[in-house]
Amino acid sequence: MDSQKIQDVAIIGAGPAGLTAAIYTSRALLSTVIIEKLGSGGQLAVTDHIENYPGFPEGINGFELSQKMEAQAKAFGAKYEFAEVQKIEKDPSSGLFAIQTDSSTFKAKSIIIAAGAKPKSLGVKGESGFIGKGISFCATCDGAFYRNKTVAVIGGGDSALDEGLFLTKFAQKVYIIHRRDAFRGAKILQKRVFDNPKIEIIWNSVLEEVLGDTKIRQVKVKNLKENRASALELDGLFLYIGLSPNTDFISGIEKDEGGYILADEALQTSLPGVFAAGDCRKTLLRQVSTAVGDGAKAAYSAEKYLEGK
Repeated sequence: MDSQKIQDVAIIGAGPAGLTAAIYTSRALLSTVIIEKLGSGGQLAVTDHIENYPGFPEGINGFELSQKMEAQAKAFGAKYEFAEVQKIEKDPSSGLFAIQTDSSTFKAKSIIIAAGAKPKSLGVKGESGFIGKGISFCATCDGAFYRNKTVAVIGGGDSALDEGLFLTKFAQKVYIIHRRDAFRGAKILQKRVFDNPKIEIIWNSVLEEVLGDTKIRQVKVKNLKENRASALELDGLFLYIGLSPNTDFISGIEKDEGGYILADEALQTSLPGVFAAGDCRKTLLRQVSTAVGDGAKAAYSAEKYLEGK
């Protein structure tokens, strides 16, 4: 598309929040560009099975759902650009925004930031050398590599439990290592984990070191209650210890200490004309359904902002 054409709305990120916002803005006949650096869906696209999204009683594959959202946004006229946003600036005289990417600069009258969040790493000894070589943040992407092997999942929330269960389709043994003595994940997921004979839970423990050669061979685990270290033979390690927002490129907009964007009830940020939606903003819950709700609300707020202009 012509990057010099001024868009009514520029949406940064093509996860469920960004795609929903694009459906709403383009359907409202606002010229809309979605700027995405990787591909549609975000974390949704690498989720094997979603069973708590309304309208799909049998559940739905995350990639399939994201493709449907993308097709719907495009059907209403939203344009799609693959680029990585590096900086956002507002021209005080014209009120227009310049969205600088690694390939060009787009101009827009309003912006919806739906950049999502990425998984956190542990920062333990040996970890960085094995990312992509035995350490993964996506069981759906890499689970098939561990057929009949032994893997471990770090974490105790919904993602850790859900992906641990998914890994039992391939691995012969799945350890779930959690630093506390109880999970935070949904009760239904906990029950499935406890009932699965392939899963062994290691409570009150943290990972201290990752060891191996060309691939992971072993990890060192410390029991926090007993102050005792032990070794665990592994072929793969999956990390689900929380998220970090993709907001490093943003300046001049208020964020909390974790980097999450602060927005009001209308999802307006501290910079008029810029709205935030989905996992990149400070919010109580980060789910597909809440991201979709954010996208709709941010789109409506952007439309009202433009009407006021």
